Amino acid sequence: MILWTIRLAGIFYFIALAQMIRRQSGRTFWILGCAFYVAHVAAAFHFAYGWSHATAVLETARQTQELFGLNWGGGVWFNYAFTAIWTADAVWWMIAPRSRKSRPPWLDIGMHAYLAFIFINGAIVFPQGPTRWIAASLAIALVFLKAFASSSVKPLKPTPP
Repeated sequence: MILWTIRLAGIFYFIALAQMIRRQSGRTFWILGCAFYVAHVAAAFHFAYGWSHATAVLETARQTQELFGLNWGGGVWFNYAFTAIWTADAVWWMIAPRSRKSRPPWLDIGMHAYLAFIFINGAIVFPQGPTRWIAASLAIALVFLKAFASSSVKPLKPTPP
């Protein structure tokens, strides 16, 4: 339950971003991704942490120690912020899509930068095995999609004789 909810959240996150990059509405996938992410958090707290913040901090510290040699559980607070930000944005998109669309660009860029940072850590840096490589491939695909979607290169028009 813990793994499949985060996998589905990641898939929907990727699809939503791909649609947004292509200037299409990714609203449905964004909201579904967020819902599966919230289900992942609930599953992790229920099955892995026994609804204990202290246990979540200790497990985060253990994983950080294993990977970076730093015994620090503060990363759990970054995950809480991620949860709050994505949930707030998904709810905003559900109840006031026009207002969300007219928000300042810096807010949109800042939010997406933070979410991407946390997703990269959660899906590429910390996991082992195929998850890491699949997530890295999808992240690279999004970078290429963004590069080509925003490219100002236009096809050459044939010159009249």
